[in-house]
Amino acid sequence: MSTLTTARPGDGQRGASRSSRADQRTPDAPTRSVPAHAGHGTARAGLGNVIRSEWTKVWSVRSTLWTLLIGVVSTVGFAMLASWGTTSSLDKMSAADRATLDPTNIAMAGVAFGQLAIAVLGVLVVTSEYSAGAIRTTFTSVPARLRVLTAKGMVFAVIAAIVGTISAFGAFFAAMPIWANHHLAAHLGDPGVLRAVLGGGLFMLAAGMFGFALGAIIRHTAGAITAAVGLLFVVPPLLGLLPGTWGHGIRKYFTVNAGQHITEVVHLPGALSPWVGYLVFTLWWVVPVMVGALLMKRRDA
Repeated sequence: MSTLTTARPGDGQRGASRSSRADQRTPDAPTRSVPAHAGHGTARAGLGNVIRSEWTKVWSVRSTLWTLLIGVVSTVGFAMLASWGTTSSLDKMSAADRATLDPTNIAMAGVAFGQLAIAVLGVLVVTSEYSAGAIRTTFTSVPARLRVLTAKGMVFAVIAAIVGTISAFGAFFAAMPIWANHHLAAHLGDPGVLRAVLGGGLFMLAAGMFGFALGAIIRHTAGAITAAVGLLFVVPPLLGLLPGTWGHGIRKYFTVNAGQHITEVVHLPGALSPWVGYLVFTLWWVVPVMVGALLMKRRDA
């Protein structure tokens, strides 16, 4: 028995229509997907997104908060201790020493200790990813390495500036009641005082960026922290042992020896002016940051 197959009216037209629609869709699919994917990758690696990523990284580790807290407490605590020690020996001071007494600068003595915490955090912002090996993932997501370093530096600079300023004002207001007992308290409205207190925050910012720069160059946490502590805290006072005018010149322009003038209200003859001294201290971290950026581009992760 033979089977007859009968074509329905319109079957040929519907088949042709489906084939035509399929042919129209085929070339369009890859054309739509490629630019969408490329645009998403470019936006994801933009500076704004990298900054948000670095901000999240900084605050995702518990050590950040503890380091900043140590910086604030040590700055305020040593400011009070320095002020108490100085006022307790006022009766033994000569007239010349009393004439050059600078309560504001002594109240800012705590930044010499608070700077160490900020410098350590500056090191960790860079080296922690190298220690954990996560820097490879970061550079895979953001191949523009200088963009990563810029984002890290911007995030850290904002944090260091805010915390440094809070620490400096906290130290000033904690120390002035001690000076008030001897009728020697300074006030923010006095000439040069507000600049000196704000300078304490700027000083801590520069110290933190110095640690950041060393972290970018050395890339090893212990080594960079050791270098930062040595160059900011240990070596500067020892340079006074160098003989002759060349030794005096090195001591005068070395890191914190130059930068500390920003916290002075009373200026001694022959010393750097506040802003010149701070400019010198700024160069001490700007140049190493540039070196670190160059090395980051050339070295393997």
